[in-house]
Amino acid sequence: MTSAVVVFSGGQDSTTCLIQAIEKYDEVHALTFNYGQRHKYEIEVAKKLCEKFNINNHKIIDVSVLNELSPSSLTRNNIPVSSTLQNNGLPNTFVPGRNIVFLTLASIYAYQVNADVIVTGVCETDFSGYPDCRDEFIKSLNQSLSLGLERIIHIETPLMWLNKSETWALADKYGKMDTIKYETLTCYNGIIGDGCGECPSCILRSRGYNEYIENKEKIQKDLTRKIYLKKN
Repeated sequence: MTSAVVVFSGGQDSTTCLIQAIEKYDEVHALTFNYGQRHKYEIEVAKKLCEKFNINNHKIIDVSVLNELSPSSLTRNNIPVSSTLQNNGLPNTFVPGRNIVFLTLASIYAYQVNADVIVTGVCETDFSGYPDCRDEFIKSLNQSLSLGLERIIHIETPLMWLNKSETWALADKYGKMDTIKYETLTCYNGIIGDGCGECPSCILRSRGYNEYIENKEKIQKDLTRKIYLKKN
């Protein structure tokens, strides 16, 4: 029996990954992190989506220490979300160490439930400039985790080389466009569905959706080609 642990926030990307994992693996575990995030409602959204998809193995882990150690507009209500880059060249929505912590804990959890795969929705093609979303980082951490656990753990990144319109196409491929559009929470200001329409996350999501709706046939072909190339 194949088993996977999906790092699951209830947002567009992680929900798309969860949908794909359900089709691909015999057993799927969802792992949600409470890190004192600005929009805590995402945890409730994650719960509802797991119930919708009959994910019985849904674990929520408290890692609120990140809120203390990693100042960001996503962990501090008094820091407004901004699209302006900071002096270090990164957006102020970057939470230092977040994916390091998430994937490390996910690997420990995978070890305990005897899963060989961790699925995460990070993406280098169409992302917000976060260094811990890069393919190079994922591969490096993957090797370290496998060495540290003395067990092969595969970190899968189904969205790594997809742009946002192709991520919408992937959801459509599984017949779940409406679920992604109306039931996920991507907005940095905590508004479900289409969100506030103004934060960087909403703008990226909306742009990708409009591009997909306008060029469905072409984007579906591009997605099919990328999936084929990845398999081969």
